[in-house]
Amino acid sequence: MLAGHLQAAKALRPLTRAITCRASTFYTDLSKNQEPGVSTSPDISPEQREILDNALRVDQAGEIAANWIYRGQFAVLGHDPRVGPLIQQMWDQEKLHLEVMDKLQLQHQVRPTLLSDVAKAAGFALGAATAFMGKEAAMACTEAVETVIGEHYDDQLKDFESLPSSHPSIPLLKDVIKEFRDDELEHLDTAVEHHSQRAPAHALLSAVVGGGCKVAIELCKRF
Repeated sequence: MLAGHLQAAKALRPLTRAITCRASTFYTDLSKNQEPGVSTSPDISPEQREILDNALRVDQAGEIAANWIYRGQFAVLGHDPRVGPLIQQMWDQEKLHLEVMDKLQLQHQVRPTLLSDVAKAAGFALGAATAFMGKEAAMACTEAVETVIGEHYDDQLKDFESLPSSHPSIPLLKDVIKEFRDDELEHLDTAVEHHSQRAPAHALLSAVVGGGCKVAIELCKRF
């Protein structure tokens, strides 16, 4: 089922991006800083607020971890002329994601996770360790992480259906999440194209990394 979703998303991605601007531009373009969708937060019920807070807390923590995973991979493989630029390209995209998530956290007054330092250390260790195992293992790490994150963003979009679309920040937030999901799926595609599935003990590595990501998501919701 996931494979079918990935193929459909991959097919639609170029068309979608050709006819629309990236939603994240509203957070990176200083001229848009005062627009209501970027500068205000909705008045919502405690239950809705919990959904929003948990989502943004986890997403911000996830982007912190992703940045440090790529930092770890680049520390080991950055000199490789074939893989180094690829890691740098994906890392640059994650830096933008984190910039936007930091602004969303402030906009909606969400408490950041208490585990940010753990996310940095664990992310760097995971990135460096898999890179030391070889280029294929580094790509397998990316494949496993992005598989979980793609599913996670899809689940969030379903949860966001309970939030009031009448407030301009909510449709924009949904569009940002869709954009970031598609970016992560592109990273997954890239990892597979660069032989992630040739990594030693690929199935075991994927299960361990993917399982760790799921545990981290639940922990960051609570702490």
